[in-house]
Amino acid sequence: MEIEVVYGTAETQRVVRLKVVEGTTVYEAATLSNLELEFPEIDLESIPMGVFGVRVKMATTTILHPGDRVELYRPLIVDPKESRRSRAEFQKRGRVQK
Repeated sequence: MEIEVVYGTAETQRVVRLKVVEGTTVYEAATLSNLELEFPEIDLESIPMGVFGVRVKMATTTILHPGDRVELYRPLIVDPKESRRSRAEFQKRGRVQK
């Protein structure tokens, strides 16, 4: 079966297409992609992984299906909740009080 493994940085995105056997796990696909050789910041033991935007809890036991896209997630630079809080505070200060 054919699947994809993807990883991206702010500068580049890499998609690796693989043919794997039925029963391949998310973790096995990530290992087969060899993306950690191109991107040294990838630690396959700790990097969060998902399939089509849905994070998997156990990459070592989650079985893939034909056409699945495995995604390796890099850490967030800014916490989304904190970002929203900051924007709201900035907009609040910009309003004229009557």
